[in-house]
Amino acid sequence: MFRKIVIGLFLFITSIALAQEGTTSPYSFYGIGSLTFRGTAENRSMGGLGVFSDSIHLNLQNPAGYAGLRLINFSVGGSHQSISQKTSTESQNTSTTTLDYLAMGIPMGKFGMGFGLIPYTSVGYDFYSEIPDGITQYTGNGGLNKAFLALGYQVTPEFSLGVDASYNFGKIENTAVTQKSELQYGTRVINRSNLSGFTFNIGALYKRMVTENLELTGSLSFIPGTNFNSENLRTTGSISILPSGIYDIDVREVSVPNTEFTFPSQFTFGVGISKPKNWGLGLEYVNQKTSNFTNRSFTIENVTYKNASKFNVGGFYIPNYNSFGDYYKRVVYRAGARFEQTGLSVSGHDINEFGISFGVGLPIGRLFSNMNLGFEYGSRGTTDFGLIKETFFNTYLSFSLNDRWFEKRLYD
Repeated sequence: MFRKIVIGLFLFITSIALAQEGTTSPYSFYGIGSLTFRGTAENRSMGGLGVFSDSIHLNLQNPAGYAGLRLINFSVGGSHQSISQKTSTESQNTSTTTLDYLAMGIPMGKFGMGFGLIPYTSVGYDFYSEIPDGITQYTGNGGLNKAFLALGYQVTPEFSLGVDASYNFGKIENTAVTQKSELQYGTRVINRSNLSGFTFNIGALYKRMVTENLELTGSLSFIPGTNFNSENLRTTGSISILPSGIYDIDVREVSVPNTEFTFPSQFTFGVGISKPKNWGLGLEYVNQKTSNFTNRSFTIENVTYKNASKFNVGGFYIPNYNSFGDYYKRVVYRAGARFEQTGLSVSGHDINEFGISFGVGLPIGRLFSNMNLGFEYGSRGTTDFGLIKETFFNTYLSFSLNDRWFEKRLYD
């Protein structure tokens, strides 16, 4: 029954995962959109921390974690984001609901394998810009999806290595509609890009008991920089803008070359101290070489990219993981915080992001399956210098389901 449920969910959710719009942020206008978090709801509830791995949860951030799996694991997670966007003079509220990941892990002795689908970047914006005697509306949608296959190997009881290969694919569409008061017709320019490329993530995990009760964990992962292909198409033309809609008057295709752009490398280092199955505290640093990033098919004059960095700190607490008399003692309590320099600089001003989070892991069924609920409050950007500040509240929900598939039965 578990297998039928997993296969059914995999097919159903995959069909809708590629069509969702995962953001309403105007900052997704730049580059290839806003990067989505690659990790589970459990990680996000600890400020994005990915240091800790165990035998019953997937670690989507470090492929070495698959080597520690002892049960078949199916994980699916989604989130709802409520956002308040403000300038120095105006404000608005928006929201979006998205599928965040769909993945499965399979233990194979000293090996562990994983595969799945993750929305990787997201584009979704709609805003206006005043120009002399008129106005321009900018809209965009699309993003990149990541289909990955991972393999981890337990080199020693304390040390494991892993690698995952991902095929990234998607489509981004940017539209600009300009209307001037003295002209009968407006103009519309549409830029479409079909994106594709491979990325690889190499990871290592080290765990060692430093005292009778305390375990030290170290985590490393590295994503080398790679080139992505962008098949570009541009259309431009005159349009009639009426209350009933927009109608084409004269539309033409403009020849634009296909391009390659560099997807930046990323290095992650984390360390944690824990009392296994009881509590843990960790710190993580992420550095991404976004200073090498280039746009797909058009240049934006007031935007530059710097190296991005992120600090995550968080932890978990389990009162008594094997308590049978008190359900709440088996609940996992998580909390964390993060600070991120996104690497995006608009008109010479850096766009930074901050968030605090907390959540719970609720045991369900048998074999340590659980439902995870998390919350995050944070902000991005600033209202200074004519920019936009976003204040967001995220709600995460995920299921981590475990089962045994390949055990030989003694009795039939």
